[in-house]
Amino acid sequence: MLEDVARRGLVLLGCGKMGTALLTGWLEAGVPAASVWVIEPHPTDWLTSCGVHLNEGVPPAPAVALLAVKPQMMGAALPALQALGNGKTLFVSIAAGTSIATFEAVLGAATPIVRTMPNTPAMVGRGITGICANKAGQPGLALARALMQAVGEVVELDGEHQIDAVTAVSGSGPAYVFHLIEAMAAAGVAEGLSPEVAMKLARATVCGAGELAHRSPDSATQLRINVTSPGGTTAAALAHLMEDLPPLMARAVHAAAERGRELGK
Repeated sequence: MLEDVARRGLVLLGCGKMGTALLTGWLEAGVPAASVWVIEPHPTDWLTSCGVHLNEGVPPAPAVALLAVKPQMMGAALPALQALGNGKTLFVSIAAGTSIATFEAVLGAATPIVRTMPNTPAMVGRGITGICANKAGQPGLALARALMQAVGEVVELDGEHQIDAVTAVSGSGPAYVFHLIEAMAAAGVAEGLSPEVAMKLARATVCGAGELAHRSPDSATQLRINVTSPGGTTAAALAHLMEDLPPLMARAVHAAAERGRELGK
């Protein structure tokens, strides 16, 4: 599937943290650096030395143009690729809050467009991405899937109406987990641990539990039950967490989803 990208080329508009994670995954998956054109006004040392075409324009009909600029910069950046619209180039967006209709208005309704929502664990090859497409982009879903699988798992959505929920759960979700680490460490300090020990315990516990959830065939519910002895210390903690955390998480995820909808207006 990536052979067409190697032959016709790939354009990456924006190469910040997520763009860099994606580009690293593609190069490791065998996409030749010489087949990649990057448009990035503030390149890192790594980007300038990795062998891609940097700020050298774009090929006439690349297989893919991936849009990796921030949503608030999309309006200014997108016209640089307008000439590729209504053609055979598949446009793939990773921007939150920028709708397929917005892209069609600039690029043309016949432009194949796939909208995706990855997350930052892509930086270590453990991301997960939700994808959906316009009618013209349906044949390109397999190619988009192959590109995003270079940095983790991919789930295909029923439609664009689900993208804000994906943004709220997995796109923003790593920040929730990082804050959980902060909160666990702070609670450990309150119980008498040094900040260094408390943080090491919290980080290792969350990372280890995540890896166990990733590898185990058991559900998250069963994994929780496995740790919880009746009347024990874990049960004492869960008596509070299971009362307070579900409604708090529901409000947090809803707020993130609503913000995504607002950005799309």
